[in-house]
Amino acid sequence: MSINNTAALPALKIILADDHALFRGGFALLFKQLEAGALVLEADNLAQALQLATLHPDADLMLLDLNMPGMNGPAGIRQAVEAYPHLPVIVLSASETRDSVHDAIAAGALGFIPKSASAAVMQSAVRLVLSGGVYLPAQLVMMESAEHHGHEEPVKLTERQRDVLRLLAEGMSNKQICRELDLGEGTIKVHIAAIFRALNVGNRTEAANATRRLGIFD
Repeated sequence: MSINNTAALPALKIILADDHALFRGGFALLFKQLEAGALVLEADNLAQALQLATLHPDADLMLLDLNMPGMNGPAGIRQAVEAYPHLPVIVLSASETRDSVHDAIAAGALGFIPKSASAAVMQSAVRLVLSGGVYLPAQLVMMESAEHHGHEEPVKLTERQRDVLRLLAEGMSNKQICRELDLGEGTIKVHIAAIFRALNVGNRTEAANATRRLGIFD
């Protein structure tokens, strides 16, 4: 579901967990301005966020502050992803270090938004994740892309990730890949996040292009 829904579609429902009430309030106001009827369910710790996910199985997205009570870093992300594999998770953090981003994506998050990001960037990140992509901070993507092109190294993927990438590069949707490989959608999303990280890309089109450029299946 995208930010710009038609009137016939249900409004976007987001679970936002952050222990700073001022940030939660500002974020909720932002999304209500971006889309009429958008519902932001607020929590101030991980336990409350997971409870909201149980109470609202129709939620579209979960945004988690990386350093709020109960998170314990990437462990909290893994807990949320494993408990609700069909609910995309985006991390919000004041930290923008490479390790923080990599650890979050490796734990199963499908996006990492610095709290310093503009409203437009936040909107783009949510749109990308809801459309099946993975959002990484632009500065990190450019830096790693420059490093990657400076010294091309073999892309390290597991056998299952290669299976997923091959089908993704053929244009299959997540649901089609699920049926083809007999895997759950949550598992496919985790594999795709790992693939995007390995290829230094942010969406499916870039992944397909990188696959051809690097000759992964040649």
